[in-house]
Amino acid sequence: MAATPEAKRGLGIADAIASVGERALDAVAEIGAMTLFFGQTLTWLFRRPPGRARMVDSMYRIGVRSLPVIALTGAFIGMVLAVQSYYQFRAFGMESRLGVMINLSMFRELGPVLAATMLAGRIGSAIAAELGTMKVTEQIDALASMGASPIQHLVLPRFLACLTMIPLLTIAAIAMGVIGGAFYCIYVFDVDPYFYLANSRDGTSPWDIAYGVIKSFFFGGAIAIISCYRGFHSGAGAEGVGRAATVAFVQSFVMILVLDLVLSIALDRFYTAVWPQEWRV
Repeated sequence: MAATPEAKRGLGIADAIASVGERALDAVAEIGAMTLFFGQTLTWLFRRPPGRARMVDSMYRIGVRSLPVIALTGAFIGMVLAVQSYYQFRAFGMESRLGVMINLSMFRELGPVLAATMLAGRIGSAIAAELGTMKVTEQIDALASMGASPIQHLVLPRFLACLTMIPLLTIAAIAMGVIGGAFYCIYVFDVDPYFYLANSRDGTSPWDIAYGVIKSFFFGGAIAIISCYRGFHSGAGAEGVGRAATVAFVQSFVMILVLDLVLSIALDRFYTAVWPQEWRV
């Protein structure tokens, strides 16, 4: 007996709900597996930290090689902020306060998020592809069969290198953004340098720099764990490795935005709790 249109519509809705439920369960299982992966990494951190040579190599590849592109991008972001904001500030006769806006934007948001995004695109994808290739060619299995821990040898150095280098990359992005914005305002828009610099100094504080650097630690850890996890669970063949690299970047970028929101709320509440009389409006 053929199903009626109403029955077919009901089956279609049920299939859609089942598909959404299945995807939700897969997402929860994946988050759980990634959390266990992170826990294993922390366990090996205290059991047997990586040697100096391996750490130096990872820090060089992750930090030093990323510095030029992050510094260049930071400088252009600072200049773009100046271009986009100058005419609005000039309409109110406040162009000498452009430095406060540019510096605060770079300190708190654009510096750490820009450095983390560039790191996820350049390093996170490379880590996922490299470990994915090792997974496909069974090098990770061979390492485990010899009694060595793949997480201790492959994940831990990259995780620590991301944690230690991303604050320095963030500071470099912030510094170049501040210099780029000041250069454009002073030498192109002819803003008075004395008032620009004085307002920039008076409108910011060391907490604003710490605000961005604290965020960067979390961003670096998330990028390393997601990228290594994706590499360890890469699919077969070149297509699987390519997909692992793409998914690593996408998930890292989404996690950066989620952490940025959560950390912004947490750090603002921490500041108001510790220094309520100094809260700027």
